[in-house]
Amino acid sequence: MEWTLGFAGIVCLVVGLIGQAFEMRKIRLTVYKDEDLGSANIFMNKKNFKWYALLGIGIILWYAAERM
Repeated sequence: MEWTLGFAGIVCLVVGLIGQAFEMRKIRLTVYKDEDLGSANIFMNKKNFKWYALLGIGIILWYAAERM
């Protein structure tokens, strides 16, 4: 196992998950009212795609570290 790739992948995953959580909270507080708390459209907001990309990079790095 390549430890540097594995560590970088885990860091990307953690940063992506925490960043997405704060971004979704910010989106929910600014866009949606109290009656729309369960809206599924919050996941398709354009602001979330940068966090999805970071999560994808983390998964790819982690997978690559496991295969080396």
